[in-house]
Order: sequence, then structure tokens, then C-alpha cells
Amino acid sequence: MGGKTSAKSKNTWITKAYDRINLTVPKGQKDLIQAHAEAQGESTNGFINRAISETMERDKNR
Repeated sequence: MGGKTSAKSKNTWITKAYDRINLTVPKGQKDLIQAHAEAQGESTNGFINRAISETMERDKNR
């Protein structure tokens, strides 16, 4: 029972602390993204967030 309460609390916190974006990629791209992230020692989510942040920073300097 404690596990369910813990998961519910975590999900409530995540909902309050984070926004979600639903990302759609062409078939096969997901596996390539996951493999690249893993090769960099990152989670897929971490890699996507880093890619977005770095691109936004680069675009700011154009």
C-alpha cells in the first residue's frame, strides 16, 4: 500500500513541478534517439532537454 501512496505523491509533485510535451517522431527515430542518449550516458528525456536548451541558446546568439 505504501508503494501506491508513494507513486501517487510523486505523480502529484511531477504534475505541479513539470510541464509535459508530447513529442512525435518518424518511425525508427525513437530507437535512434534512445541509443544516442544511452551512448552519451543520458536518459532520453535528459538528452532531449539538453538538445532543446543548447539549440535555444545557439538560436539566441544568431
